[in-house]
Amino acid sequence: MIRATISEVKDGMSAYLRRVKAGESVLITERKTPVACLVPVAQVAGGGENADGNDEEARLLRLEQAGVVVRRRSGSPLDALGKPLPASAALMSALLDERVEERREGDR
Repeated sequence: MIRATISEVKDGMSAYLRRVKAGESVLITERKTPVACLVPVAQVAGGGENADGNDEEARLLRLEQAGVVVRRRSGSPLDALGKPLPASAALMSALLDERVEERREGDR
């Protein structure tokens, strides 16, 4: 397994992805603490997906049971913004507008 820092991976992502495609794994660290691992899809349990998505659902269930992911149960993630977005609003546009507003108010 290859070890690399976040900045090394960021600077050489294409090279690391080539190595992963070739079958190697990359352990990504931040201040010598492991934070992520790039592995070939073939090594990931349930990495494939059939036409009805059952493999992906089973994989998500395993990750949820292991405490790796938490799936949203109801409502929209946009509800956390506190104000409704118009149906035509693009998410990126809304995010940029919010940042401009925060800077204006001095929150950022």
